[in-house]
Amino acid sequence: MPTTLELVLLLLGATVVAVALFRRLGLPPILAYILIGAILGLILPTHEADSPAAHLAEFGVVFLMFSIGLEFSLAKLRTMRTEVFGMGGAQVVLTTLAFTGVGLLAGMSLESGLAVGAILALSSTAIVSKLLAERNELDSEHGRPVIGVLLFQDLAVAPLVIFIPALAASQDLTGSLVLASVKAAAALALILIIGQRLMRPWFHLIAQAKSSELFMLNVLLITLGLAYATERAGLSMALGAFLAGVLIAETEYRYQVESDIRPFRDVLMGLFFVSIGLLLDLGVLVEHWPQVLIAVVLLVLIKLVLVIAIVWLFRRSGSTALKSGLALAQAGEFGFVLLSVAGRHGLIEAALNQYLLAAMILSMLAAPLLIHHAPRLAHRLDEREWSRRAVGIHEIAARSFGIHDHVILCGYGRTGQSLARLLEAEGVPYIALDHDPKRVSAAAAAGENVVFGESTRTEVLLAAGLRRARAVVITFAHTPEALHTLAAVQQIKPEVPVIVRTVDETDLDRLRAAGATEVVPEVMEGALMLGSQTLLMVGVPLARVLKRIRQTREARYAALRGYFRGLTDEVVEGEAGQERLVSIPLTEGHPAIGRRLAEVGLDATGAVVVAVRRHGIRGTEPTPDTRLQNGDIIVLRGTPEALAAAEMQLTS
Repeated sequence: MPTTLELVLLLLGATVVAVALFRRLGLPPILAYILIGAILGLILPTHEADSPAAHLAEFGVVFLMFSIGLEFSLAKLRTMRTEVFGMGGAQVVLTTLAFTGVGLLAGMSLESGLAVGAILALSSTAIVSKLLAERNELDSEHGRPVIGVLLFQDLAVAPLVIFIPALAASQDLTGSLVLASVKAAAALALILIIGQRLMRPWFHLIAQAKSSELFMLNVLLITLGLAYATERAGLSMALGAFLAGVLIAETEYRYQVESDIRPFRDVLMGLFFVSIGLLLDLGVLVEHWPQVLIAVVLLVLIKLVLVIAIVWLFRRSGSTALKSGLALAQAGEFGFVLLSVAGRHGLIEAALNQYLLAAMILSMLAAPLLIHHAPRLAHRLDEREWSRRAVGIHEIAARSFGIHDHVILCGYGRTGQSLARLLEAEGVPYIALDHDPKRVSAAAAAGENVVFGESTRTEVLLAAGLRRARAVVITFAHTPEALHTLAAVQQIKPEVPVIVRTVDETDLDRLRAAGATEVVPEVMEGALMLGSQTLLMVGVPLARVLKRIRQTREARYAALRGYFRGLTDEVVEGEAGQERLVSIPLTEGHPAIGRRLAEVGLDATGAVVVAVRRHGIRGTEPTPDTRLQNGDIIVLRGTPEALAAAEMQLTS
C-alpha cells in the first residue's frame, strides 16, 4: 500500500493531467474526476463508501449546497415560477414515479424503487448549465425551461437527502415521510426566522474588524455550524449548508462570500467526484456491459420522453420540448450524493448500485453530444419549426424592405441598443437581429427596428438585406456564435466590413482569420478610459492624454491610423511626425494614369496606399497590380514628409 503522501501525489498528478485533457477536449472536469477515481480504484482495490476520503468528500457536497443557497433568490423564482415550480416540479415527481414503476416491475421493493426514482430524476446542473452558457443558450426559448427544471432539482436535493433515509428508517413509509417533512419545515422556520435577524448585524460586526482572515473563518463557522446543527437534528449537513447560503444571500456580503468559498468548494467537490469514481468497479462494467447499456438507454429514453411531454403540455413548441428533453436526459451530480446515501442505508444492493453508478456516469458522458446535436434533430423532427422559421424570415424581409446602405446589428443587448441610438442620431439606417423573444417584443413595441432572428443563419442575413448593407456589427461577446455569423457573412458578401465585439484579445486572430474587419476588445477600451482618467487626475495635460489615447488606438485599429487634417485642427505638441491621411485625385492628364501601383514606386517614399476610390466605390487594400484610371482617388497614409514625397513620385 502507498503512503499517504504517495497517494496524495498520485491523486494530484493524475487529476491535473486528466482535467487539463478534458478541458482541451471541451468535456466537463467532473467526468475527469470520476475517471481518475475509477482508475485509482483499479490501483487501490477498494470500493468502500465508509472511508476517510469519502467522509472528507462529503464536505464538497456541503459547500456545493452552500453555493446553491447563495444563488437562491425569491425574486428570481417569482419571474421563473412557471418553469421552476411548474415544469420542474412535474419533472421531478413524474420521473421519480416512472422509475419507481420500472423498479417495481424489476422486483424491487417500494422503498428501493422510490430511492432509485429520486436518484435518476436529477440531471447535471454543472454540465448542462456550462454547455448552454458556452452556446449562448441560457436565455433561449429552450434554455429557460431547462434552467428552471435544474433550479427546482437543486432545491429538491435538500428534502430528498432527508426522505431517502426516512424510507429505510421505518416500515411506515407515509409516517416517516411526514415526520421528515415536519422536521425539515421546523428546522427551516427556526433557522430562517432567527437567522435573518442575526445574520446581517453579525456580519457587520465581523466586517468592522477589516480582517479577511476573520471574515473567512466566520463564513466557515456559519456554514459548518449550521450543517452540524441540522445533522444533529436528524436531517442532513447539506440542508444546513443550503440554509446558511440562503441567509447570507440576503446580506450585502453575498458576492464576497461566494468568491472566498469557491476554492474550498471546487477542491472538495473534485475530491467528492474522485470518491464516486473509486466506488465504480470497472470489472463489473466490463463483465456486465449489456445490463449497463440497457440501464443507460432506459435512463435517457424515459427522461427524454417525460421532459418532452411536460414542456409540450406547458404550451411550448415541439422543437423547444425536444431540445429541453435532450438537455435533461442525463443523470446528475447530486444523484451520486443520493446514491451513496441510499447505499449506506441498505436501500440499494451492491450489484444494482454498480449498474446505476455506471449508467449515470455514461449518461453524463453522452450529455455534450446530445446537447450539441439537439438543434439539428429538432429541426428535422419538428415540421412546424420550418413554418415558424419561414414566418420569421418573411417578417425580417418585410422590415428590411426598401432599406439600403444600412447597418445590420447582430444582437440587441445593451451594446447593440447603445450603438443603435448613435446610428439614429447620425441618420444611419439599421436593422437589429436578436434571438431573445422578450427583448425583441419589448423593443419592437417601442418602435425600434429590431426583429427576431439568429444572425448565424444565412437566410436571416439575406432577409435582413446583407447584400445591400453598408456594414455588419456583431455586438455580442461570444466567440463561437461570432465565428458562425462571420462564416455566414463571408458566404453571402465577403467584402462587407464586419466589426466584432469581444471581451479581450484572446480570440482576436481567430476572428480576423474568419473575416472580421475590426475586432474591438472591451478590456482594452476600458483600460484606455481608465488610463485617460488616471493621467488627467495626476496632472498630465489634456492634449497629451488625447494624443496618447489616439496613438494607442491607431496602433491597435488599422482603420484608425492617420486622419484627414483640416483648417480647424489644432497643432498638438510632438505631432509633427504623426501619420495623416491625404486623398489625391487623378484628373485627366495626370502622369500616374494607366500605370500599375507597383510601377509608380510609392513604397520607397514611406507612404502607404490605404484605398483607391473609383466610381464612388472605395476599394481597400488595393493590390500592386491595380491599374490607375482617370478619375481615381488615391488615399495615402504616412507622415507629412512621406506624403509629400509620395505626391512628387506620383507626378514624376
